[in-house]
Amino acid sequence: MKIVVLVKQVPDTYEERKLDTATGVLDREASEPIIDEIVERAIEVALSYKDSHKDTEIVLLSMGPDSVTASLRKGLSLGADSAVHVLDDGLRAADLVRTSAVLSAALSAAGYDLVIAGNESTDGRGGVMPAMLAERLSLPHLTSLDSVEIAADRISGVRETENGTLDVHAALPAIISITERSPEVRFPNFKGILGAKKKPITVMSLSAFDLASDLPTVRSVIVSTTQRPARTAGTKIVDEGNAAAELTEFLAAGHLI
Repeated sequence: MKIVVLVKQVPDTYEERKLDTATGVLDREASEPIIDEIVERAIEVALSYKDSHKDTEIVLLSMGPDSVTASLRKGLSLGADSAVHVLDDGLRAADLVRTSAVLSAALSAAGYDLVIAGNESTDGRGGVMPAMLAERLSLPHLTSLDSVEIAADRISGVRETENGTLDVHAALPAIISITERSPEVRFPNFKGILGAKKKPITVMSLSAFDLASDLPTVRSVIVSTTQRPARTAGTKIVDEGNAAAELTEFLAAGHLI
């Protein structure tokens, strides 16, 4: 089985994330770029299957700038076998439509039995990339799975809804996305960290794909940005015998009760 895991590098969620107000593009210097946590869980789903099926091949696929290499190396240190990095200046600030066209072409070139992604990234939170890829590749897709069971010819899992849960399944090849209810990723060991330096990362540019008819001629453009205002001090209530009344008035003024 060949499993491709989609990898996205995002700004560290514990640091300040900013847009360049002049270009409307992510300011990558404002925070440390890291591999998305939901991606790590997606890798763990693939690794868990490989633990009992040693002939499984796990390939990481990502699109982004040079810094993505560090995230791919981390994924390789966890146990993935190889990686594909789509790197091209023409993809700077690519929107979902443009990204899906490139990733679907890269998937077709790499080959796969199963594609695993996170349900949404921690930066853009679009949550539609797996479905867009499935549409372009004419594949079944199972999205937002809390648990996954992989078999030789099919994929199944459980998806939570507002009214309960759904047991869903599809024949392979297929695309799935997993939620944060999937297990946390294992820690890389020393052998894995050293071995990751020798594992292959194939770098591909747009010229490697025949995308003239698939790439949109017009892409989404951010025309203005507004910086989030600084947090202000909250209201402090000191109990001098009337704290309950003050708290009630505060909650009522905010329409919270």
